[in-house]
Amino acid sequence: MSLLTLLPFIVLIGAMFLMTRSAKKKQQQAIDMRNQMQPGSGVRTIGGMYATVKEVNEDTVLLDAGPGVELLFAKNSIGAVLTDDEYNRIVHGIEHDLKSDADVVPDDASSLTETDDSSDAAAASDDTPVDLGKKDAADEPADADTTDDAKADAQSKKSDGDSEAK
Repeated sequence: MSLLTLLPFIVLIGAMFLMTRSAKKKQQQAIDMRNQMQPGSGVRTIGGMYATVKEVNEDTVLLDAGPGVELLFAKNSIGAVLTDDEYNRIVHGIEHDLKSDADVVPDDASSLTETDDSSDAAAASDDTPVDLGKKDAADEPADADTTDDAKADAQSKKSDGDSEAK
């Protein structure tokens, strides 16, 4: 057989090797995470239940899901071991804010607006109209030649509905 005919098989075997390697790596990380569990750790099960670890055995975990509620789970049913801050944020709604000295945003926007009376008085005393680029018919120049040329150009650009764009 030639090397050219064996090349697809070699590539296929290499791809399978890389896929199984990454799967084994993920399994090992999950096992390490489950071995890190200690009593008092917050966990999330694969079913989405949040609880605190009460006791860790070789294949099982005893979880405290609330006052007087103890549940026995298989160790591989633990989806994630959470940090204390993350567990408190999710379960108890307690935010641990590292920026406690930061500026506090007010509930209303009144403090965000200007309160200087001098700036309000200056804006009120300025009665000149603002030019928005539009001109009234009375403000147009008396130059009739330029307006007639502009109208003729506009008429020549219009067509009878026939357009060259398709």
